[in-house]
Amino acid sequence: MLEHGGRLGRAVREYGIAREHWLDLSTGISPFAYPLPAVPSTVWQRLPEDDDELLDAARGYYGTHHLLPVAGSQAAIAALPRLRGRSRVAVVEPAYAEHAHAWITAGHDVVTLPFLALLTRAHEFDVVVVIRPNNPTGECADGETLLALHDRLASREAAPGLARQRPWLVVDEAFIDVSPEDSLCGHRREGLIVLRSVGKFFGLAGARAGFVSAWPALLDDLAGSLGPWTLTGPTRYVVARALMDTVWQASAREWLRRASAQLALLLTEHGLPPSGGCEFFHYCEHPDAAALHRAFAKRGILVRHFGNPPALRFGLPADETSFAALSQALSEAIA
Repeated sequence: MLEHGGRLGRAVREYGIAREHWLDLSTGISPFAYPLPAVPSTVWQRLPEDDDELLDAARGYYGTHHLLPVAGSQAAIAALPRLRGRSRVAVVEPAYAEHAHAWITAGHDVVTLPFLALLTRAHEFDVVVVIRPNNPTGECADGETLLALHDRLASREAAPGLARQRPWLVVDEAFIDVSPEDSLCGHRREGLIVLRSVGKFFGLAGARAGFVSAWPALLDDLAGSLGPWTLTGPTRYVVARALMDTVWQASAREWLRRASAQLALLLTEHGLPPSGGCEFFHYCEHPDAAALHRAFAKRGILVRHFGNPPALRFGLPADETSFAALSQALSEAIA
C-alpha cells in the first residue's frame, strides 16, 4: 500500500500523544465540511437505486450529462488501467502516487515526467495523466493547454504492438471545486476522461464518493468493470443534497480562499514560504523537511512529508485555535 495522509492512528502510537490532542493537517480535505442531513431509515433499509436524484444533482453541479458515480476517484484510478491493453503511459510528477502505481500494477509501460516535459513528449504516449490542481504541488495546468494536448493525442494512433485504442488524456480534478468554471467536465470528447472527487471540497472523504466524466462507451465499460452499487444509499442521499446546495457551496469557496491565504501568510511569516499550493493545502520544499515533520509531530501537529524533493504539505487549520497551535509549533520548530 502506498503512503497517504491522514494516518493519525499511527502517529498516536509512534509519538505517544492522545488522539484528541493532535492537529491533523496531513490531508487536503476541507475542514469546512458539508453539514450532514438526517438520513431517512428507508434509505438504510433499501439497496441503492441508480434512478434516484443523485445523477441529476451531479449533472447540474458538474455541467455535463455524461457521468458515472464511483466510490471516490480512487476507484476509477484503480479501474481505468484495466480497460486498456498494454500502453505507454505518462504521468505527471511529483503527483498523487496512486496514478502511476495503478498503471504499473496493470502491466503498462509507465514514465513519470514534470509537466513541461510531459507536454513536450506527449506524442510518445498512448495515455497521459495530469492532475489539476496538482497534488501535492498545487500547479494547475491551463485548460486550453490540456485541450490542445488532447487534440495532439487524438490526431495519432497507438504504436504497433501496443494498445490499438484511442489515446486517452486522464485529468484528475479532485481539488478544482473552488474554481468550477475551470473544469474540463463540460468538454465532451472521446479520449478525455475527467475525475472528480466529493470528499475534498465537501469535506466528506469518509463517504467515498466521486464521479467520472467521459464519453458514453467508456462510462459503460467502467460501470461494467466496477459492478453495481458503487455508492451506498446513504452516501447517494447525502451527496445529492450537497451537490444541490449552492448557498453552502458559495460559502465554502469563500471560506477556503480566506483560510488558504491565512495559511500561506502564516507559513511565510515563520520562514517557510509555500513553493506551491491551492485553496486546500500549501506545499513547502525544504532541505530539512524530514526533521521538520518530526518536530511538528512531537508537538502534536501532523503534516504530510515528501522525500523527493524534500517537502511538507500543510492542510488547512479549521479555526483560529488551530491556526494559533500551528503558529506556536512553527515558532518552536523553525529556529
